[in-house]
Amino acid sequence: MRITPEGSLRVAIFAESYLPYLSGVTVSTEALARGLAAAGHEVLLVAPRPASGREPGSAGAPGPDPRMAWLPSFQVPGPAPAGYRVPWPIPSAALREVADFRPQVVHAQSPFVSGLMARRVALRGGSPLVFTHHTRFGDYGHYLGPVAAPGRALVDRYLHSFWSGCAAVVAPGSELAAEIQARLGERPRPVVRVIPTGIDVAAIGALSPVDVRVAAGWPTDSVVVESLGRLAPEKSVDLLMGAFATALLGDPTLRLLLVGGGPSMASLRERAQRADLRGHVHLAGSRPRLEALALTKGGDLFAFASQTETQGLVLAEALAAGVPVVAIDGPGVRDSVRDGLDGVVIPAQPPADRQGRLAAAIVALAGDAKRRRLMASAASSGAGRFDIQGRIGEMVDLYRQLLAGRN
Repeated sequence: MRITPEGSLRVAIFAESYLPYLSGVTVSTEALARGLAAAGHEVLLVAPRPASGREPGSAGAPGPDPRMAWLPSFQVPGPAPAGYRVPWPIPSAALREVADFRPQVVHAQSPFVSGLMARRVALRGGSPLVFTHHTRFGDYGHYLGPVAAPGRALVDRYLHSFWSGCAAVVAPGSELAAEIQARLGERPRPVVRVIPTGIDVAAIGALSPVDVRVAAGWPTDSVVVESLGRLAPEKSVDLLMGAFATALLGDPTLRLLLVGGGPSMASLRERAQRADLRGHVHLAGSRPRLEALALTKGGDLFAFASQTETQGLVLAEALAAGVPVVAIDGPGVRDSVRDGLDGVVIPAQPPADRQGRLAAAIVALAGDAKRRRLMASAASSGAGRFDIQGRIGEMVDLYRQLLAGRN
């Protein structure tokens, strides 16, 4: 079927995980589904059914509720977090609903069970398969224990094969796109395109900031350093806390707010009770996304140490909230943070000095209120570059390019 430039599209989105489990991937999936629907396209979101009695709710993405086709699902055993459900690889009413929907574009959010389902649907319907590569899977090998090395090698080979069967691979960050393109070499397909996840800049900017100082029992003149995200080894939260302990020696007015949950929560709580940090760290736990962003907006600067991101979505969210960022250079960081304008990007090399460099940057920015105000203003005024409408437009342009190549 020929698609005119102004015509609406039918897009089936396949998700390996979805709300109410909150992660960067589920936030991105909801943003894509709602954003496409708000732009006038027909969307069918195919996702694992939540546990009995749970509703998916929303992470705050703008747009109408997506039409859902629920896949039979199960809770992944530990160390996966509670609420993390994935689909069973079996025939289901959801897949029959997809066939009736007759998607013109099939968009996979994972290369695994749901991705293979998406590939079969695309092949049967003659539709282009688009895949967004949300996760650096090799950086999670430590969860595999003694089989980490062979596990990484198997996943690496599998990913190359999956990419090769797609019409396009979307990378949320420029570094990841370059890595994928280098692995694939020079070939016409798949197209590799950088399209970060968009955010509702206006809604984040309109949030009322929540000042954590009272709840945490901190002095009103405390300078609050904050970080938002999963508390896990691959996010380098231990490095961030170590850097904060060092920074505290140079500026005792500093306080650290960590928002999020994860497998490192218990060890981080224990570390926060040691003499050098006691009373200076508050772990807020997992919060609904907009509540977490309101807490972020109430702080003074945002610190980020992860080296395993595809985009670093929380960086865009912090900047949209008008909070300057201090980040160790890594994948996705320079796609979001404008060094010297709305944040400070610290060299990642040599690795042994990262903690000290991060501590020094925190102390320098925390002690310069005028610079923080200028950076906060630049963050707010420049946040339009993250807006979801522009990102959805880029994705639709990609869909149309792929469809035009098939006409």
